[in-house]
Amino acid sequence: MNSRPADSEIDSQNPEARPVQKNNFSDRPRDESRGNNDPRAGKQQRQGNHQGNHQGNQPRRDRRDIHGWIVLDKPIGMTSTQAVAVVKRLFQAKRAGHAGTLDPLASGGLPIALGEATKTVPFVMDGRKRYRFTVRWGEERDTDDTEGQVVKTSDVRPSAEAIRSLLPQFTGVIEQTPPRYSAIKVQGERAYDLARDGEIVELAPRPVEIHRLTLVEQQDSENSVFEAECGKGTYVRALARDMGRILGCYGHICALRRTLVGPFGENDMIPLEQLEALCNRAASGEGSLADALLPVETALDDIPALAVTRADAARLHRGQAVLLRGRDAPNCSGTVYVTVAGRLLALAEIGNGELIPKRVFNLTGLTASTGRNEKV
Repeated sequence: MNSRPADSEIDSQNPEARPVQKNNFSDRPRDESRGNNDPRAGKQQRQGNHQGNHQGNQPRRDRRDIHGWIVLDKPIGMTSTQAVAVVKRLFQAKRAGHAGTLDPLASGGLPIALGEATKTVPFVMDGRKRYRFTVRWGEERDTDDTEGQVVKTSDVRPSAEAIRSLLPQFTGVIEQTPPRYSAIKVQGERAYDLARDGEIVELAPRPVEIHRLTLVEQQDSENSVFEAECGKGTYVRALARDMGRILGCYGHICALRRTLVGPFGENDMIPLEQLEALCNRAASGEGSLADALLPVETALDDIPALAVTRADAARLHRGQAVLLRGRDAPNCSGTVYVTVAGRLLALAEIGNGELIPKRVFNLTGLTASTGRNEKV
């Protein structure tokens, strides 16, 4: 885990991936750290650099229009920024960004949007996240994970019964104080930069929602495995810190894996080695990169779809509103995603009898196959 929340916004180091305009789809301010300035990356950062640059001596290839999602099963030791760079290079994609920072010490689902999929990132950000994590009791660290310095110790070790009785206090909407080493800005500076410089960082508690928190396994007296399902803005590291304080034994995260991000679960994940093999096969004419992609609209699973005629599609594509009338007019309001002939066209708002385009998609180029190849 690094100086970032467990779920965060699109890669702040990649302006290509940011939504072009502000609207009701926007999320909170981006919490991605500034690439290689990560204050606690250390060995993992260097390993990630190697992974991201091991083909850096190859000739630069032309970038292509590729649209869809890759849900990378991110390996431990790689930052989210580095993961995006690797995937972008493998696909020779013009645009890429991720939908929620995953710390270098964590593994698991990192959804990476390519091309027009970057316009749907906020919808993934708003979805639930699920984590499986291990808390080591007996030490509190300044970073709330194994990368930090020990600041408090205890000989007390909690029983499984004591832990389970505590969990209801961390379920529902709770007030949570972010870790000192987080990307929250304090008077224009990142909190982790201030903490790294030795300054005292006082962060205000904020409401977060924990839908479910369970004790999965008590490995031994010092290590407990949990599973949490939570909303955006939740710091898993802070859960470990706060549980340890209340139990009187202190604690920190020593392992973390993300198993769900919005609509993307473990069945959607693809390991980096497998993705590299697929890209190599595609480059030699065996298979297609499209087999690895999930469709752009996968991120919009919770949003109603609305089919329109080609004439209305032409108006929406020009940014013009379409009147909704007749018995086929939808009797709903709010955000919908619009299709024409089964193809994603736009994100739009229904209001006052009109369909108003907010984001128009241009899916010219490589898009996902009808169904991702089982042998990817």
